[in-house]
Amino acid sequence: MTVEEVGDDYTKDGTVDLRGNPVRRSIRGRWKACSFVVVYEVFERMAYYGISSNLVIYMTTKLHQGTVNSSNNVTNWVGTSWLTPILGAYVADAHLGRYITFVISCAIYFSGMLVLTLSVSIPGIKPPECSTANAEDCKKASVLQLAVFFGALYTLAIGTGGTKPNISTIGADQFDVFDPKEKTQKLSFFNWWMFSIFFGTLFANTVLVYVQDNVGWALGYGLPTIARDAKKVDSRK
Repeated sequence: MTVEEVGDDYTKDGTVDLRGNPVRRSIRGRWKACSFVVVYEVFERMAYYGISSNLVIYMTTKLHQGTVNSSNNVTNWVGTSWLTPILGAYVADAHLGRYITFVISCAIYFSGMLVLTLSVSIPGIKPPECSTANAEDCKKASVLQLAVFFGALYTLAIGTGGTKPNISTIGADQFDVFDPKEKTQKLSFFNWWMFSIFFGTLFANTVLVYVQDNVGWALGYGLPTIARDAKKVDSRK
């Protein structure tokens, strides 16, 4: 490349990489990074709705809680999951930046998913099955079992708070609005972004719910846990 071509290759919207250096569009960003962002969102929605869609059923049939108590617990958790993004957005904008907040929150999210998967898989941290002779003979979950299960759920909610408000803006940052081609690609990104949300939600509410009900909760929670951590984001800052 000539000096002029190299100069034209740098973004003009002020974006920099993690080291604070100007970004060359031929090397970083655009769909090279956004493809990971879109796929990540598919798996993240699979993970979230794979848990929330069938959570009342798990609490009533496996934790042996009443329907009212289970519904109340799920409502509290869902509400928390939708409130924590306010805190996550504040931390990203005022302190750590979007990318660092997102990376830390991903680790928190994954740890919550991992512990949750273990809590539905390991016999020692989940209640025994109800007696086959007497369906009403069900041992309720112990304090420790509930602490592990709900601790994992709310850890996941904290992780959601840092990923949800930042991932879409990280994707948008990959396109330089001063470049006509990238400006068009940015609009296309948001179309694919919405598609990824709906596809992940649809998959969770059909395939994952079926697996949980007919194959096992360990596999039903384990699949989105593994898939969600399969993608890493390499992006402009």
